[in-house]
Order: sequence, then C-alpha cells, then structure tokens
Amino acid sequence: MEACKCGEKWQELDKIIAAHRNRPQDLIEVLHKAQELIGYLPKKVQVAIAEGLGVSLSEVYSVVSFYAHFTTKPKGKYQISICKGTACYVKGSPQILERLEKELGIKAGDSTDDGRYSLEVVRCLGACGLGPVMTVNKRAYGLMKPEKAVAVLQQYQ
Repeated sequence: MEACKCGEKWQELDKIIAAHRNRPQDLIEVLHKAQELIGYLPKKVQVAIAEGLGVSLSEVYSVVSFYAHFTTKPKGKYQISICKGTACYVKGSPQILERLEKELGIKAGDSTDDGRYSLEVVRCLGACGLGPVMTVNKRAYGLMKPEKAVAVLQQYQ
C-alpha cells in the first residue's frame, strides 16, 4: 500500500471515499471498490474508509473479517482455490491441500513471499461431479489428485 499512497491508486481511493463521504450505509460497497482497486484491504485503507464514511475502525474491520470475500493480505498473481465442500472433501481434497501447502511452503490463506501464488480453501465451486476440484485464477481443474495438482501448478511457472 505504501506505493499506492503516493500514486494514482491512493488518489482513486480518495475519489471513491469522497463519493460516499459520511454515508456509513455504503461501507460494503466502498470496501468492494477499494479491494477491487488495490487487491486487498490493508489497515491504512481501512482507516481511510472509516474516517471518510464516519464509522469506527472496529466496524470496518468487523465487516472485513466477517465476509470471506474481503482480504487483508495481498493475493498472489496466481490465486489457487481448493474446494472442501462435502463431495470434494470425501474424494480427497484435504490431501490435495496438504500437498500444495508443502509444495508452495505456505498454509491456506497465505501467499508465497514472491507474490506468485496464494492459496485458499473454498466451500463449494459448483462442480461436485468433477471433485475434487481446484481453480487457478478461476479456471477449474477437476478430478484432482495431489500429484496432478502439482502438475497443474507447474503450468503457471
């Protein structure tokens, strides 16, 4: 966010906040726009939104932490989602997640230090018949096995 503070992203964020100034009912909309602009919602952004909309920082953080869509951590260039819905879970998604965590050196919810990959768990991707399913930047890969998941990642190196 430091780079954004001095650049056009911070100026664009100021415009978004200004359009909703002192309108606490617009909090979720502003959070969506801010995350779309910056990619995540670091504390500095949350503070600016709280001040602009006239709400407490704790209220902003409560909304950010409640909804799974919002994140306070930067996402990787390649966003990997592993489905742990019932069908995928019973077909082996926990083993796929474990293998990817080992391969990438991160846990679900984190990103690699180089910013290349982020890994998350989702509850359903809507492709139960192809389970277990994972996505990379919303592109679905079905009938996964741990080694097949690693092979898919190698396509993104």
